[in-house]
Amino acid sequence: MSVKTIFIAALSISSLLLSGAGMAAQTGCPEHFANGIAPDIINQKLTAKTREICYSGFALKHSGVTRTPLYAAEHLTRERILQGKGLKRQSQFHPDENIPRSERAELHHYAKSGYDRGHVAPSADMFDTQSQFECFTLANMVPQVPENNRGPWEGIESAVRMMAKSKGDIYVVTGPIYQGSNIEQIGGAVMVPTKMFKAIYDPQRKEAGAYLIDNTADAQPEKISITELEKITGISIFPSVDENVKPRLMRLPEPKSFKERKRKGGRG
Repeated sequence: MSVKTIFIAALSISSLLLSGAGMAAQTGCPEHFANGIAPDIINQKLTAKTREICYSGFALKHSGVTRTPLYAAEHLTRERILQGKGLKRQSQFHPDENIPRSERAELHHYAKSGYDRGHVAPSADMFDTQSQFECFTLANMVPQVPENNRGPWEGIESAVRMMAKSKGDIYVVTGPIYQGSNIEQIGGAVMVPTKMFKAIYDPQRKEAGAYLIDNTADAQPEKISITELEKITGISIFPSVDENVKPRLMRLPEPKSFKERKRKGGRG
């Protein structure tokens, strides 16, 4: 059985091995994680060809099997969001030279695929030119259905930024989910996620929750607890957070599309 086949099987719900999380994941950039502790990959089959990459505005765990992130983590504050307001979007997609060619996505993999290069850590979360440039690395992208990426998913991203502005301080972990044994690839290399998630933790109020959405054109997001999300992903999203917090779903805002926000005069 190939490493890729093993990885796909590991991501299937039926094969998740959720018993016995390992020790806390080591990280070179604790500032991006709640209490300085990175997510724990519970299912060790998901760890093949993974590497942490620390950027100025976020950190990610990259998989050389899927050639996408397993997750990206951000510490969003009111000050950071306000600092980035009006920052010009650079849109300079580029491969990440921190990753070997045999494990990374290239521009040609996405060409004529029909999929967007969907940000995991959003460009609108970034606060200066360096973080913007880093955000457009292909290491931070997944193949995303255009109607999803530019519609409900963008609404989720905007809702989370509004939470950061209103609450002042939140931690966010975002990532793809690959379920089933027939995962599509683009360019013969980059795997297409079946779902996406965005998890939020409010350290002041000790609350947490997540959005989950299918990677389809007509998908609508659902809200789930961190406990539920961890069962689906095989990843301990917030390993340092009290276990009593994870089963309780915090109040999450209803995501609004760009057209809805524009009609109401909001920027998101």
